[in-house]
Amino acid sequence: MIEAIRGGVRLHLFIQPKASRNEIVGPHNGEIKIKLSAPPVDGKANEELIDFLSEIFSVPKRQITILKGETNRHKTVEIVNVSPEQAQKLLLVE
Repeated sequence: MIEAIRGGVRLHLFIQPKASRNEIVGPHNGEIKIKLSAPPVDGKANEELIDFLSEIFSVPKRQITILKGETNRHKTVEIVNVSPEQAQKLLLVE
């Protein structure tokens, strides 16, 4: 779910697009489930994910990178300048 990497964290996420609102659901089969209101069309859900994570972690969007899963619900994302402890607290993962 959350891995420490040099200078930040790597998150394993499961994305549910076209939800009524953006929200963190919590652990889901070894990933963190996040609901997004954007549809999975033309990269809109990916853009909204980066915007949402940027807001949650209070980091610039340029510090967030989707490593895997640009066209998939299962995504691997790296965030720079965030500790694993901070990620656990903000993503409601124990």
